[in-house]
Amino acid sequence: MRRAIGLMSGTSLDGVDVALIETDGETIRVERSANGYLEPLGPTGYRAYSDDDRALLRQALIDSEAVTERSERPGCLAQAEELVTRLHAEAVENFLSENGLTATDIDVIGFHGQTVVHRPDQKMSVQIGDGRALSRRLGIKVVSDLRHADIEAGGQGAPLVPVFHRALAQASGFTDSLGILNIGGVANATLIARDGRILAFDTGPGNALIDDWMRERTGHALDDNGRTAARGRPDEPLLAWLLIHPFFSRKPPKSLDRNWFSHKLAGQLSTEDGAATLTAFTARAVARALDHAVEAPTRWIVAGGGARNGELLRQLNYHLRAEITTADAIGWSSAFLEAQAFAYLAVRSVEGLPITFPSTTGVSQAISGGVLAKPEE
Repeated sequence: MRRAIGLMSGTSLDGVDVALIETDGETIRVERSANGYLEPLGPTGYRAYSDDDRALLRQALIDSEAVTERSERPGCLAQAEELVTRLHAEAVENFLSENGLTATDIDVIGFHGQTVVHRPDQKMSVQIGDGRALSRRLGIKVVSDLRHADIEAGGQGAPLVPVFHRALAQASGFTDSLGILNIGGVANATLIARDGRILAFDTGPGNALIDDWMRERTGHALDDNGRTAARGRPDEPLLAWLLIHPFFSRKPPKSLDRNWFSHKLAGQLSTEDGAATLTAFTARAVARALDHAVEAPTRWIVAGGGARNGELLRQLNYHLRAEITTADAIGWSSAFLEAQAFAYLAVRSVEGLPITFPSTTGVSQAISGGVLAKPEE
């Protein structure tokens, strides 16, 4: 078993999630509570971005539209990359200090970085963040750039988390068909059949459009518990038009760039109706995932920021017609599941184990990935 730290900064641009797990790249060290559910896999931490940090990262997303080669850093991208690296380093340093750990206690760090470009059709996905600089500063091995090998081999480069989802499901003792839904800026689903086969893909927008809408209309970063959406009424003609986008009928595996849809599509609506429409868009896009399922899940486990949106959960319950629970309710972590996954993926990378598969990214064969940086390099 290796002790690994995973780092995640998602498309919601809220901050850096930090999580520690112990794994050999196949199984995960777990403890069970009296009710049989998992205890937390390990300590977690969080480093919030400031308003200035988020402003720079949002500008980086705009400037990244000019990127034509992975190494290019037009506009503010170089500055943003230095910021991402520094804030992730600070997040780890604070985490180690708070938990009485030192660099020698950690075998490897999985560093996702901040996605600014995801164009698999052009064989390009860019996560800014310097893995070598992070490794040198922290004195710990770092695995980064986890999507590139898959994209070079013809895959979508996303989602990466499904192999971790399956390991968690096995550790939890689930044997029936299961859906695991992670709702970050973009929503992705992992469908696990009774025989262990996995199918995974992005279902559509997650929180990104809702968050962008609330920020523009109210100045708030999100729709707290979906209260604004709950006061509104979805625009049904707009929803019907949105859901005929070719992305939803395309067979998986498939992945979605955060910027493929815009909250401005609801610009003619009131604040409440716009929030209701964008929330319904996320939920109904997830329901469309069932069009591609071999077995409809009998249970869904919801993680990510969307698990804290009561109105979104209510709509998912209505459209999915299955048992829905949050990751926290069964001993998983809604907030830190992806960070834990990148710790797991880092160990798999070091061990040379595959991290992406034909049924998760569309790559022709299961392959490993990631770039290993050592402190002395």
